[in-house]
Amino acid sequence: MPIVTIQQGPREVEQKRELVERVTEAFVTALGCPAESVMVWIQEYPGENWGKAGKLIADL
Repeated sequence: MPIVTIQQGPREVEQKRELVERVTEAFVTALGCPAESVMVWIQEYPGENWGKAGKLIADL
């Protein structure tokens, strides 16, 4: 059973639906596994909880 974890900033629920669908399709295509066996976890972090190049994302 493939388990995929995606870490990202907040997104709209429609975007997450499409992301989960496409990631699942990629695993089905690449590994030949049934879609029902693919689990996708999305962990979202607001901009004040992560940074890049020494700056909080919320400040960019």
